[in-house]
This record gives sequence, structure tokens and C-alpha cells, in this order.
Amino acid sequence: METEDSRRLTSAASLKAFLLKSSTESRLNLYDHLTGLLLKVMDEHPPNVVDVIEDMSRDVKRAALEQQSSLRELPEISAAELLAEQQLSLFSRPEDADQDDELMETPLPNVSELAFYLEQAGVGLGREETQRIFLALKQLVESQGLLRCRLWGKVLGTESSYIVAEAEYREGEEEEEEQSFDENEPDTEDTEMDPLPQSIYKPPPEVPKEALGTGANKYVYYVCKEPGLPWVKLPSVSPAQITAARQIRKFFTGRLDNPVVSYPPFPGNEANYLRAQIARISAGTQVSPQGFFQAGEEEGEEEDTSPLDSYEANPDFEGLPVAEMAETLSSWVHHVQHILQQGRCTWVNVAVKPEEDPNEEADAEEREEEPDEPEPEVGPPLLTPLSQDAELFNTPPWTTKVSSTLTSQHAVAVLRSNLWPGSCAYACGKKFENIYVGWGLKYVGGNYSPHVPPPPQKEYPSGPEITEALDPSLEEEQMLEEALEEEQAAQEELEDSGDEPEEDDD
Repeated sequence: METEDSRRLTSAASLKAFLLKSSTESRLNLYDHLTGLLLKVMDEHPPNVVDVIEDMSRDVKRAALEQQSSLRELPEISAAELLAEQQLSLFSRPEDADQDDELMETPLPNVSELAFYLEQAGVGLGREETQRIFLALKQLVESQGLLRCRLWGKVLGTESSYIVAEAEYREGEEEEEEQSFDENEPDTEDTEMDPLPQSIYKPPPEVPKEALGTGANKYVYYVCKEPGLPWVKLPSVSPAQITAARQIRKFFTGRLDNPVVSYPPFPGNEANYLRAQIARISAGTQVSPQGFFQAGEEEGEEEDTSPLDSYEANPDFEGLPVAEMAETLSSWVHHVQHILQQGRCTWVNVAVKPEEDPNEEADAEEREEEPDEPEPEVGPPLLTPLSQDAELFNTPPWTTKVSSTLTSQHAVAVLRSNLWPGSCAYACGKKFENIYVGWGLKYVGGNYSPHVPPPPQKEYPSGPEITEALDPSLEEEQMLEEALEEEQAAQEELEDSGDEPEEDDD
């Protein structure tokens, strides 16, 4: 029989074996943990040990885990660190850069001076971001060989924003033609099938796009999401895109290839929509002090009612007082052409048909039905004062103020657009600049109501040719059969009587 002592030894051994069992997660056991904890208590002799025993147990366990594994996982690279690595190239100077070349005239604007005046006006992007944008513009000018470049502004988006740079069009620069595929083109392979009916609907003539360097395509625009990221050149804008952009209201996402889902349908993706909004904002809010620009003189220029697209800096401009510019809108003028309802800056007659071939005969009736010539559309001339701008939704189009009334001798005149929130201009002496920082949406005066789809088309007019006849009754069918039999018998008699005279002649 087992004694009392042997049973105690057996239970103690089983208990120790249980305490020596290692954990599946930390690979530690309770026996070693309690041993280390008691040794720590005896070494330190902390007061009120019962109150701090949990903290001491946590320290013992943490020390055991650090001794067990000396390797640590590398922390994940955050988005800020990744962006900092991409922007590192902005602060590097090429080894072959010559200091004499940097002292020469550069197409880059003085962004530091721009940031200072915008800060006085209460707008801008901040000094740090402005400096990074300046270095990104320098990188753009060096890579593209631009003749002139300036910071147009920043268009905000739901996922990321667009930093927009405006560059001068270079002579000889051509745009890559976009391939257009006709979905209605017949398939030549299926020649055995019956041809489908052709629609007689003729869409209205398409308004041609303005050439590069003129009108809404006078300047070239580049965008990037953050300084240091690659610049992307926006495509030129077409009248159809400007017309559709006026009828929709969409926030930008920050992805240029994102499709624009709207009604009416927009002909293009977000890059085209962004370019259309830039053209509209520039045409409505790019202003300058009165007298800074003067109309350019062109050789062989004739008197015309159409607005000119050329202007030049006035060398005799001496600047206007800041108080005068902040008091009246007549001191400011538009130096960008107005976009007409047609979607162009210069009106074009799309009803003019190409010369007809003299060999082809034209019907006189078709010529009489041709519509009359449309009346040319003319917008306000270039360098029109802002005082002539019309109010919309009982809202004045502009708001003027002085940056500081305490130090008026060093203040600047500030002009803000109420129709395009985010567009701002400042003027101080002979210096002025325009910038836009906003969502790229125009003020609509209230809740936005999208365009209602057109009413459904009317049914085809019913008539005896297309109306389905009723099924005849049994009596009607019998009468019809008898009438057909009588008609057939009479026709046979006529044929027999017609054959007899021929036999007599023979």
C-alpha cells in the first residue's frame, strides 16, 4: 500500500510537470516564470509587493520574450515616408549644373514671392508645399524644355488632388491624334446575312476643335498629384467637352483615367473633364490690372467685330494705387478670351457645307428647305473691365478688399471670385498674379438639379398599312372562298375565249 509521503511526492511531481508545460504561443512555462518573479521580488524588495506583483510579472515576461528572440520585424513604410523618398530627387542638384546658367533669365516664376503675397491675401498652399511645388516646376521645365511656366493652382479631389502648371504653347508642337472607332461600321465578314436597315437620322454637325495655341487651347497644362510624382500633360479641349461640362456637376477623384458617369454623357474621361474645367475657370477668372496689357498689333489686321486673341505687356504701365483697385472693379480687366455658348472662343459657322460637285444634280426642293444662315455669336472683347460682368443668382461676381487696413502702405489689393469659389488674384504696384485652389465647381446659387432626360418618343402613327386586321368569321371565309372561285372561273373562260380566234387564223 502507498504511504502518505509517496502520494505527496507523486502529486508534487505531476504538479511540477504541469507547471513545466510550455505555452504554444510564447513558448514559456509557468514554473520558470514564477521562479523568475520570486527572484525579482527577493532582489528588489519593493514596498507593498502585493500591489505591484502584476506589473513585475509583466516585466519578467517581457524580458524573457526579448531574450528568446533578438530579431525584430521591420516596420512598414508609411505613405509619408514613401512620398519623402519620391521627393528626394527634387532637392538633388545635378553635378553638371553651371551656376552661370542659373543666374540667367529662367522661365520659372518666383514662387517664393508669389507665396509671400498670397499669404498677405489670406490664400495659398503654405510655404513648405509651395517650395516643393516650385522644385517640381523646375523639374518640369528642365524635362520638357518649356519656354514659360507658371503655377495655375490646385484642384482638390476626393482621393487625391491635382497640382496644375500652365505652360506656353511652343511652335511646331503637335498633339497625338486620338483614334476613333465607328461602332456603326458594317461588318464585311457577314455578307450572307440580310443588310440591316440604315437610319436616316443625321446628327448635327460637330463643332471643330480650336487649334493649339489659340482660343481655349492657347496654353498647355500639366498636372501631378504630389510634388516629386511624374507630370502628366492634359489633352486639348473640344467644344463638345466644354458644352457637356457646363451641364454636369462632378467632383474629381484624382485618377485621370477615371470615366465620368453623368447625364448628359460627357465625351471623355476625368482628364478631359479637368481640362474643360480649367478652360472655363481661366476664361472667367484670369484678370489683370487695367493698363497692364494692351491689344497686340498684327500685320494686315482689319476691323472686325470678333474679339482679338493677342495682347502684349504695356511698357508704360506704372501701376495703380491699391486703394483704387480694392474700391472699384473697373481697375481690373479680363485678359483671357470669353468662351461662347458654342464651346469656342471664336465662333465658327458649322452650317457651311463643302463645295458641291458640279457633275451632281441637286434638287431645287432640297435647296429651298435649307435653313437660313445662323447669326454669328460674339462675346465680350478682350481686356473688358470686370464692372461689366453680370450678376448670377443675385450674387455679385467679385469681392474686393485690402489685405491690411493697419499697414495700408504695404498692403495688397485682393480680388476673389464668387462664381468660381477658390479663384483669387492680387495686385501690388506692377505685380499681380492669379491662382485657383478649389474643387473645380461653379457656384450654382442653390441645390443642384441635374438635367431631366427628354420625354419618350411618340409611337409610330397608326394607319391601314400597318394596322393588324381582325380575323374573319367562318361565314366570311366561305363567302370569300366562293368569290375567289367565281373570279377564277371567269378568268379561265376569258383565257379559253382568247385562244379560239388564234386557232381560226391559223
